[in-house]
Amino acid sequence: MLSMIILDDHPLVRQGIRLVVSMNPGILVAGEASTPTEALALMKEKQPDLVLVDLNLGQANGLQFIQDAKQAGFLCKFMILTSSASHSELALAQSLQVEGFCLKEALPEDLMYAIDVISRGRKYYDPVFMDSLLDPKQPQEDAGFSELTPKEMEVLMALGRGLSNKEIASEQFITEFTVKKHVSQILLKLNVADRTKAALFASSKGLVQFEMKAACT
Repeated sequence: MLSMIILDDHPLVRQGIRLVVSMNPGILVAGEASTPTEALALMKEKQPDLVLVDLNLGQANGLQFIQDAKQAGFLCKFMILTSSASHSELALAQSLQVEGFCLKEALPEDLMYAIDVISRGRKYYDPVFMDSLLDPKQPQEDAGFSELTPKEMEVLMALGRGLSNKEIASEQFITEFTVKKHVSQILLKLNVADRTKAALFASSKGLVQFEMKAACT
């Protein structure tokens, strides 16, 4: 019996996924969560084999959640569900050894196939995402990365460590206003929507050290 948890901030999406996976008697939906905090608490209680994670969780990001969960010691498998993903998000997913990346628009049988593949110890990435990873063209984020100034690079690394503007200002001996200007330039050059995506990009580039910890008990 495969035990799984669904993390998505939309109740209707969670219900839809539950209905689809319930068609397989070998899958048990151990619980649902709408936020990363709820999911971590549920994972500690239920110890699932697999967690289905929405990539965009309102103010949170699914990959950041997975990174936090791995750092907390959870050893379960993870599969991202999304309609789109940037090259840096896909690269970070691979570096975090995320087991699956599935389109939200996938047919029910495609989702079931992906879960089956992952449950058997293999990885499943929708061909749409694999095409993006294998595209020889330089991603726009990478092109902008080479344009960052030394100070912007330092701020990007600080973002990757999860520091606030106030903390970055204190560490870099600059004003918060200056930090905001640097962050704005970083987002513009990398063509990312917010500081969370910039932090994820920093992780995908290896600018932030990621270490696995022992499993939670």
